[in-house]
Amino acid sequence: MSHSVDKPKAAAGTTVKARAAFPDTRWTLVLAAGKGETIGDGRAALESLCRAYWYPVYAFIRRCGHPAEQAEDLTQEFFLRVLSGTFLSRATPEKGRFRSFLLGAVKHFLADASDRQRALKRGGGLEHLAMDFQDGDMRYLREPVSEETPERIFHRKWAKTVLGRVMTDLREEFVAEGKLDQFKRLKGYLSGSGEVKYAEVARDMQTTETALKSSIQRLRRRYRDLLRAEVAETVADASEVDGELRFLLGALSTREVEAH
Repeated sequence: MSHSVDKPKAAAGTTVKARAAFPDTRWTLVLAAGKGETIGDGRAALESLCRAYWYPVYAFIRRCGHPAEQAEDLTQEFFLRVLSGTFLSRATPEKGRFRSFLLGAVKHFLADASDRQRALKRGGGLEHLAMDFQDGDMRYLREPVSEETPERIFHRKWAKTVLGRVMTDLREEFVAEGKLDQFKRLKGYLSGSGEVKYAEVARDMQTTETALKSSIQRLRRRYRDLLRAEVAETVADASEVDGELRFLLGALSTREVEAH
C-alpha cells in the first residue's frame, strides 16, 4: 500500500535546499509535543513515523528471541505505549534521531518484565495499529541466517525501510506522470545495476543516448532529493541529515555499525 499520504511532499522540481530553515518535520513536531507544544500535530506526526518504521522494531524483537506471535503482541503494545506518550520524555533534541529514540525505547520496554507480560497477556485485544505482520514475518524469514546482533538487524532494517519508502515515492511520481515504463527501465541505474549499453536502451526507448543519460541524471537527482527529505523527517536538525545518511549507508554494508 502506498505511504504517500503520510507526509506532505515537495513538488516534483523542489530540492531539499529550497525547504525553508528545516520547518516542522515529523520528528521536530514530536519533540515539540514532548515539551507540551503543538500536541495534536506532534501526535499525528508520531503516529505517521510509527506506521512507517514499525518493521525494524519487529525485526529487533524477533532477533531478541521472541517467536512471531509473541513478537507481534510485543510490537503492538510497544507502539501503543509510544503513542500514549510513555516514552516521549526520552525524546530530546540532543539525541537528534527518531531511530535512536525508538531503539532505546524498545530496549527499555523489553527489559521491563511487567511491560512484556502486559503485552503478551493482552494478546488479541481490540486496540491495534495497522501493521502487516504476515508480510513482516515473511520478510524476516527471508533474511539469511546470520550471527548479527539485534541492534545490527534493527539498523539494517531501518536503512532498507528508508530506501524502500524513497523508491516508492519516486515510482509514484513517475506513475502520476504516466511514465511507469520509463521508471522500470531506468531504476536499475540508481544502484549501478542498470545496463551500461546506453545505445541499446536508448533504442528500445526510442530516444537518443544523450537524452537517455540526461533522464538518468534527473532520476538520480530526484532520488537524492527524496532521500534527503525522508531522512530529514527523522532527525531534529538539518545539520544531522548528512551524518544520518552516512550511518544508513554504513548499516547496509557488511561491517558492524555502532548505534548513536
